[in-house]
Amino acid sequence: MSTRPAVLMAALLALPCAAWAQSPAAAPPLWQLYESTLKQAKYIDLTHAFEPDQPVWPGFANARFKPAVAGKDLPGYARQGEAYDYARHGFVATAYELTTDQYGTQLDPPAHWNPKGATISDLPATYTLRPLVVIDVHDKVARDAGYHATVEDIHAWERVHGRIPEGSVVMVRSDWSKRWKDTQRFAEKPFPGVSLDALKFLHLQRGILFHGHEPLDTDGTPNLEGEHWLLHRNFAQAEGVANLDQVPEAGALISIGFAKPQGGTGGFARYVAIAPADWPHGVSVTQAPGAPLPEQRHPLRRDAQGVMRPTPETP
Repeated sequence: MSTRPAVLMAALLALPCAAWAQSPAAAPPLWQLYESTLKQAKYIDLTHAFEPDQPVWPGFANARFKPAVAGKDLPGYARQGEAYDYARHGFVATAYELTTDQYGTQLDPPAHWNPKGATISDLPATYTLRPLVVIDVHDKVARDAGYHATVEDIHAWERVHGRIPEGSVVMVRSDWSKRWKDTQRFAEKPFPGVSLDALKFLHLQRGILFHGHEPLDTDGTPNLEGEHWLLHRNFAQAEGVANLDQVPEAGALISIGFAKPQGGTGGFARYVAIAPADWPHGVSVTQAPGAPLPEQRHPLRRDAQGVMRPTPETP
């Protein structure tokens, strides 16, 4: 994994545009980058799908899923309050009662704590794609569930892989996400975190975009000192990230997507790692082209919590 993504990107973007001008059939440089690199790359989802039964900070309630209903009478089609379904209306839709925007895999903007901070709708489009660094402390967390990543952990990574790229996203692997189905224990202390000194080093000495962690909080201190420091200094952070054990420590990129409610104080996020083509985890575009999408094995039906799931008919 010696090829650094920033160097690779720069080299590909430096391909002369003159060739395209001389031959209309030649692809523009970004399309060449896609065909030569990104199409064969491996994509790994770092995101928990959110649902009613999942870990959440004890100060918030869980979400509720239910069928969307007609908001008014639609003569000959639906009556006000009637739930849409495949048989009568040809489609379904779901209503989500989201008790908080701090739910599941998320992106915290400064406005979550800072009364003058940027909201989720203020984040620039340049958040879309960045180099990805994964600092692995899962062995230490296995020995001490409350372990917090340190500046020395960062130095250890750099001794192997070189200096952390400016503007990158740094994810701290603890493997805490493997406890996601244990909804009560997941949010309880002790849980792994990131020390305030490490956060200061990453932002002030390395100039990263943001860091991410697998638990729902940055640290286990009584006043959440790391989260307080980050957001009051106008840095963002990722929480509730998954599958960092499937990502290379260096050499990958990260795609960052999030819902954009106006003035939002949190973002329901989708993080996807983009690893080199020879990486053993993930799928490539050729393996999962996305169009058309595969059908479910059974028809979708709502479970007791209102979630649409493929369910065989009962005899």
